[in-house]
Amino acid sequence: MYPFFFTAVLSRLDPERAHHLAFSVIRALPALGIGRLVRRFTAPAPGHGVDALGLHFDSPFGLAAGFDKDGKAVIGLGQLGFGHVEVGTITAVAQPGNPKPRLFRLITDRAVINRMGFNNDGAAAARERLARVLAVPGRPVLGINIGKSRVTAVEDATADYLAGAALLAPLADYLVVNVSSPNTPGLRGLQELDQLAPLLRAVQAEAAGTPLLVKIAPDLSDEEVTRIAELVVGLGLDGIIATNTTISREGLVTDAATVAAAGAGGLSGAPLHARSLAVLRLIRASVPPELCVISVGGVETAEQVAERLSAGATLVQGYTAFLYRGPLWARQINRGLDRIRAAEAGWTQAGWTKAG
Repeated sequence: MYPFFFTAVLSRLDPERAHHLAFSVIRALPALGIGRLVRRFTAPAPGHGVDALGLHFDSPFGLAAGFDKDGKAVIGLGQLGFGHVEVGTITAVAQPGNPKPRLFRLITDRAVINRMGFNNDGAAAARERLARVLAVPGRPVLGINIGKSRVTAVEDATADYLAGAALLAPLADYLVVNVSSPNTPGLRGLQELDQLAPLLRAVQAEAAGTPLLVKIAPDLSDEEVTRIAELVVGLGLDGIIATNTTISREGLVTDAATVAAAGAGGLSGAPLHARSLAVLRLIRASVPPELCVISVGGVETAEQVAERLSAGATLVQGYTAFLYRGPLWARQINRGLDRIRAAEAGWTQAGWTKAG
């Protein structure tokens, strides 16, 4: 039913309005008292769990940052079958984000362009909300993604990240430093090693005791990816998330006028698949096997999730395909992984690494 509903209804609505409508329903699942019933239908099969970052994930598949910016629907999203939910990006200072319209579908490409601009209620509000989430039995693993406030100058970025980390690290199962969104001026420049190293060291000290990861862009060169991976290992961080959205528009089948009309912003979805997979392989070749590498970008099917796991991903995240696949998407992934595992005797439980 969902493909028909998407074509007949959701695709005719403004994308951001459609997102808010769907988000409201997901957020209401626990309150309506049906979330636990839904969870019985969506939960991953026993044996799919992954142990990483000192945590247990009951599914290797989770929801990437961007969908739940303020941590308002963590429980409902977990009930839909996601093994972990990464909220954010949350900034130290509340901000409205960029002017609307700022979210655009490229349906033919199964992609989205966004220039949301880290719209969120700020770290203090999120802290109060997420403290309540932690008390809910059976909640998913909670990742918190932090970024630079728009009002903060780039040269003051470290202090801004530290303010967010101080408030949110104690609540996070893992914390992510986002230096890779294209929608905050100057942010991607923080991926340069001379700026990234001191920033990560400072946040690492502030967040001591909480697993810390950094999220990088797909538009880095192969050499830059490798150098950041080596930096992460050298600093003793816990992992890398690869990748964020891309500023590239190469290979799109949507007509050029429609793409141009959407304007600037980060592209996510199916067109990012090849580059995200390539970055994963670069990272895995440069880091020890115990380092957590979360792969995200262009993932839609269980087969693609299994491909990422086989290529060395510890965990896999998705977001954009949620818009195109609908509320049972995580269930489809979990059931698909179960079928793949049953069909291929070579899969092993530990990290979904293919034997041989």
